[in-house]
Amino acid sequence: MRLNLVAAGFALALLPAPVALAQTATAAAPSVDVQLPIARKETIYVTSSGRTSAFQRVDLMARVPGFLEKIGYEDGATVKSGTPLFTIEQAPYQASVDSAQAGVASAQAQVAQASADLARQTKLTQSQIASVETLDQSQATSKSADASLQEAQAQLEQSQIDLSYTTITAPFDGVVTARTADLGALVGASGPSVLATIMQTDKLYVTFTVTESQVLQVKAALAQRGQTLKDIGQITVDVGVATDDGYPHQGVIDYIAPEIDTGTGTLTVRAVLDNTKHELLPGLFVRVRIPVQKDVDSLLVPEAALGNDQRGRYVLVVDKDNKVQERPIVVGSAVDGGLVIVKSGIEATDQVIVGGLSRAAPGSTVTAKLLSAPVSE
Repeated sequence: MRLNLVAAGFALALLPAPVALAQTATAAAPSVDVQLPIARKETIYVTSSGRTSAFQRVDLMARVPGFLEKIGYEDGATVKSGTPLFTIEQAPYQASVDSAQAGVASAQAQVAQASADLARQTKLTQSQIASVETLDQSQATSKSADASLQEAQAQLEQSQIDLSYTTITAPFDGVVTARTADLGALVGASGPSVLATIMQTDKLYVTFTVTESQVLQVKAALAQRGQTLKDIGQITVDVGVATDDGYPHQGVIDYIAPEIDTGTGTLTVRAVLDNTKHELLPGLFVRVRIPVQKDVDSLLVPEAALGNDQRGRYVLVVDKDNKVQERPIVVGSAVDGGLVIVKSGIEATDQVIVGGLSRAAPGSTVTAKLLSAPVSE
């Protein structure tokens, strides 16, 4: 009997007290970092992506056949407009010009002779010394001589054009790529051939597309300012490459396609960027944003706080009972500093989980650590 009482007392001693149970449950609640949404005025953007291209780009062609006689630049050099870049052997084409000039001189002599003969036959016919048939022959000879002169002049002009093609000059200021042929090489033998390419990169084009819904958003924003898509010179864009923090490059839209591509549901847009510092190169993939509204009251959260599932984007918040709730949200554009605008789904007083997300599950109890309050603007 005594042994039974001792055993029962020992078992009761092992049972945890209610207070101990509560302390254990509290200690087990994982800790998460929370932050109130940042409330401030922001610019609303339409974002897209695109590629840069040279403001001007021309292939330098060998338009006549011949051996390459001279190269007037170093590969990759910056040249001025009019700089001779390539010279194809000129002797054969100069000889053609000389021959054509001689042909013109001969034709001019024939015209002079035919004109004099026609004048003489006209007088003889009027004096009834020569027949009308002889006069007709003189008139035909004069017209034939005139036609031969025109043909000789055309041949001279063509020869001069061919000679001019032997010197290939820069059509504008720009950078010339590496040449495709060396000195002494035969070029243009089977038709016009590319010798190099010149590009103007002091300015760059950025070509990108926007969706139909984005087009409507931009049009609505322009309408509020009394503008239309025709006022494209007044629409600015911000551009950044993959390694840029934000969008440090600015440009102006200079072209909007007249219609939406029905195959893709997008509209092609082009902007011009100043690139006098040559910070960008043609062919780069870039991020683009277009401001459509300014000073809009907005709530922002760190982009790292966003989750994504089949239903869309969401954030996790801690309620007044320290329970985790999942809040579906509608996300706007990203802004500098790793923040994103939340259009709907949260309030300014919500405690958004920004750290320890892996320890927070909807419905679970957590210990919330409020980070330093953000500054509202």
